[in-house]
Amino acid sequence: MKKNIQKSETGLVIGKFYPPHKGHKFLIDTALKNSEKVFVIVCYKNDESIPGELRAKWIREIHPEAEVLLVDDDLTGKLTHSSPEEISKAWAEYTVQILGFSPDAVYTSEEYGARYAKFMGAKHVLADKERVKVPISATKIRKNPLLYWEYLLPPVRAYFTKRITVVGAESTGTTTMAKALAEHYKTSWVPEYGRTYWEGKLNSPEASIWRTGEFIHIADMQNKMEDDLARTANKILICDTDSFATTLWHERYMKFLSPEVEKLSSNRKYDLYLLTDIDIPFVQDGTRDGENIRAGMHQRFIAELKKNKKPFVLLSGSHEARLEKAAKECDKVLSKVVAH
Repeated sequence: MKKNIQKSETGLVIGKFYPPHKGHKFLIDTALKNSEKVFVIVCYKNDESIPGELRAKWIREIHPEAEVLLVDDDLTGKLTHSSPEEISKAWAEYTVQILGFSPDAVYTSEEYGARYAKFMGAKHVLADKERVKVPISATKIRKNPLLYWEYLLPPVRAYFTKRITVVGAESTGTTTMAKALAEHYKTSWVPEYGRTYWEGKLNSPEASIWRTGEFIHIADMQNKMEDDLARTANKILICDTDSFATTLWHERYMKFLSPEVEKLSSNRKYDLYLLTDIDIPFVQDGTRDGENIRAGMHQRFIAELKKNKKPFVLLSGSHEARLEKAAKECDKVLSKVVAH
């Protein structure tokens, strides 16, 4: 006969979650399984590279059943010369102050957990202290997130994914290159939403009429598709255009740059832009303006990429030559390890 396990009324998990990983998920899942109500305290400092608010947002998404509290860690610095007992006691008092009560159970994977729980009069549950079930630490991930990709959860993967954008004038092979790179790296790629939108309105009586609101919509949808697909990427995401390119297409059709469209691309970060050259034949597929504007658009891309200090390389020659160069440049991006 299976023995019924009595659940604690309130459970607590506390940490930096810098960043959250599958080990943290195991810990919080353990708390959720054994407590009626679970509180997760996310501690942060302003000098940390991944904002505390973002980490708390990730935890809320991964564990919607838990109540997540974001707490400014202004206590650690004051306890530099304190003993382990004093540190645990101070954190216990601070925790009770934050929660407004003492939790019934505290779940940790650390030795300090027993002392910390004791000062709150709570039961301590030690989960996977030896990191056998999930052999990873946030410190290792920060040093090389791509190396420990299997331990990251979708929203965290999206944050660390290397983003490569293929841009260029019409009929220069951007989509062909994006698909080829995605196949090469066995990863996700982001289609050009603007083309889908244009094809959708192609037979409309107002097909040739464009409005700024449409470009705002296109840029916003491109961003959303990219962020969603970044969660499924295999370390690197290939984007067939981006909202930065949308600003230039707005300029092309509306004859001016739009601050609203530019705003949608202003805080987007990309590791590399691949600019497709105009040295291949123009193919009119029934949706393109014409070969006469290719050179002008090509120069606008070069000018704006340089102006905005965006890292880019030019892809010229045959598809095979372009793909070889693109892959070499992407490999360089993947080989760069920046500690967070």
